[in-house]
Amino acid sequence: MRGRARPRAGVRVHGDTPGGPSGVFSEIYELVRQIPPGRVMTYGQIAALLGHRVSPRAVGWAMHGCPADVPWHRVVNARGGCSTDRLTDMPPGLQRALLEREGVRFGSTGRIDLARYRWTPAPPSPHREEPQQEEAPP
Repeated sequence: MRGRARPRAGVRVHGDTPGGPSGVFSEIYELVRQIPPGRVMTYGQIAALLGHRVSPRAVGWAMHGCPADVPWHRVVNARGGCSTDRLTDMPPGLQRALLEREGVRFGSTGRIDLARYRWTPAPPSPHREEPQQEEAPP
């Protein structure tokens, strides 16, 4: 029986990253821990902020197996919907209930208004070096 072909070097395949997914998953968890209550980010937004080293789907995989202190419920799909209702090991409506408890309102379509609730972290401030004083010529 023939096995799966390995991806070409440099090709991103969901969560496959050099050194395994644990490093980038840790970065995902750190980013999600920063999302304030009552705000959300999308799987694709997180993938983009990490330089597309993982796919949005891999961000979802990371959320499904995240540590208890990671507010996984604050990550939604690109349309502002809860993708967790499709999971068989999670009670339907749990993500929505957790978000509503934080003050997030869902529209009649069952989606969040991303223009209102999306959180975007502040860009890192550029490191400014102190200007070095030139020595006076002798």
